[in-house]
Amino acid sequence: MKRLATENNRDELTVPQIAAEAGVTPSTIYRRWGDLSALLADVAVERLRPIADPEDTGAVASDLRLFIEQFMEEMSSPVGRALMRDVFSSEEAYPCQCAGFTREHLTTIVSRARARDEAAFDIDQVLDHVVAPIIYHILYGDRELTLDYCHALLDRVQSRPTAAAPPAPAGPAAAQRAPREKAGRGSVRAPRVVPPKTRVGRKSANSKSPGRR
Repeated sequence: MKRLATENNRDELTVPQIAAEAGVTPSTIYRRWGDLSALLADVAVERLRPIADPEDTGAVASDLRLFIEQFMEEMSSPVGRALMRDVFSSEEAYPCQCAGFTREHLTTIVSRARARDEAAFDIDQVLDHVVAPIIYHILYGDRELTLDYCHALLDRVQSRPTAAAPPAPAGPAAAQRAPREKAGRGSVRAPRVVPPKTRVGRKSANSKSPGRR
């Protein structure tokens, strides 16, 4: 399959050609994949599947920056663009598999950061504000991708206020817990409003009066 792809134009590939190269009948390919687009997408996913973890530079910031640089360069290359077209040409869940590969890489970088006691980044923010724009521009080809552009995307994510420790989610469960927590804290402080020492002090003062007389 790879040899055919390198020797022939992508649009000129046919199921009979691939079947002959694989030594099977065309019906075998149709039974397994259904059509040519699904076959090409399956092959593209296998070629995009990671074979190694992201490089470990020793710091989370440089780990993430290097990963994004390599991601952009590989996916925006002619081979990367062709593989992405094949992945998105099928109606199957191949794009979701590729998205999973990227999330796994980012998860690895975050795990390393936590092991080094570093502040980790938000994976969803990197996917939404760095990876997604890169993929968008590759698919639609409306601008030239550069390292400076990728660095600017990273800088925006790292400077976002939400990059710090996020507040606790205010979901329905949290809303139900809030009144109980406030009531609980009030019941703990309530005895201090009228401390028993006040009454004890008055009694002790009265008990000393007969002594003075």
